Amino acid sequence: MFRVKTYNRISVKGLERFSREQFEVGGDIAHPEAILLRSHKLHDEAVPPSLLAVARAGAGVNNVPVQEYSDKGIVVFNTPGANANAVKELVLSGLLLGSRGIAQGMKFVQEQTHITDAAEMGALMEKEKKQFAGQELYGKTLGIVGLGAIGSMVAEMALALGMNVLGYDPKLSIEAAWRLPNQVEKMDNLQSLLSKSDYITLHVPAIEATKHMINSESLASVKAGAVLLNFAREAIVDADAVITSLDGEGGLAKYICDFPEPILLGRDNVIAMPHIGASTTEAEENCAVMAADQLIDFLHNGNIKNSVNFPAIAMERAPGSVRITFANQNVSGVLGNVLGILAEYSANVLDMVNKSRGDLAYNIIDVEQQPDPQAIEAIKQIESVVSVRVI
Repeated sequence: MFRVKTYNRISVKGLERFSREQFEVGGDIAHPEAILLRSHKLHDEAVPPSLLAVARAGAGVNNVPVQEYSDKGIVVFNTPGANANAVKELVLSGLLLGSRGIAQGMKFVQEQTHITDAAEMGALMEKEKKQFAGQELYGKTLGIVGLGAIGSMVAEMALALGMNVLGYDPKLSIEAAWRLPNQVEKMDNLQSLLSKSDYITLHVPAIEATKHMINSESLASVKAGAVLLNFAREAIVDADAVITSLDGEGGLAKYICDFPEPILLGRDNVIAMPHIGASTTEAEENCAVMAADQLIDFLHNGNIKNSVNFPAIAMERAPGSVRITFANQNVSGVLGNVLGILAEYSANVLDMVNKSRGDLAYNIIDVEQQPDPQAIEAIKQIESVVSVRVI
């Protein structure tokens, strides 16, 4: 039986994926083989020696010490795209809030508590509504930074609204490129996109390369009066630089984000929300189900999908076989040494697959019968082998 420790409130639909006969799941599990979590920070947590995998029910994994886990051969999963529709819909609300005086108008209405006569209030609304006039999204240009699962959905939505769409993504994958509508005009650099966009929306992960990518230097290229939306990650935007741009001539007109900071409060040209981008029932369910399914397949079969530190790899199990998986530093000769040991102990290999990603390699080998324990111990002793499992 596998033990799965949970943090945060995980959707019941995700938890129901674990059969009671094969999994013990809960928040007080000792010696877990897997961890399932949402936003709980693991950086200060001791790593259980039993731990094989961590699944984050969400896209970002900045709450997981990925490098430390990689060094220990622990697979870290996320759930890209599971909350994409929820974020896309909030981006739509951000575009509307940024183009019309909706929030300001609603605030104005709620302040008129001293008026008791409906006719008087109606007359006041007619008189003052002009101060909340805005512009339509139709025909305007939306620049999308990051064209992954969320960015491509935002692009489709914007095109349906009659907007022109520009896109910039230096790490655009082949899969993402196929997903992207062909009406999206791809920009060669961030500055070019910023200079041509009436609205800019960010959809990149929070990694070292994207930290403060929106800064004073990049904002120097922004189109005058543009609206910036950040429903990705706080670290992507330098809030001080945004404030400077908002206050300067020819800079941003509004900043709309899901990441409030003290410096942003009390400003009419900032709309900040309490990180609700993925806070829908459907998104939480989708993320939990995807994370659970990925853990189950890995624990049962050693297959890996949507890992942020290991390669994507899967293999159908040979009937009646026993599966060996191992991770190793991505150096030459390791797989050959493992196969040599299996041959020495007369373990007949039926099928195998090997993939690498950066400094790590991962291998799945199906053998005809239960391997000799001494063979497995010998594999563990090979230099550069990080972890070994017999499934």
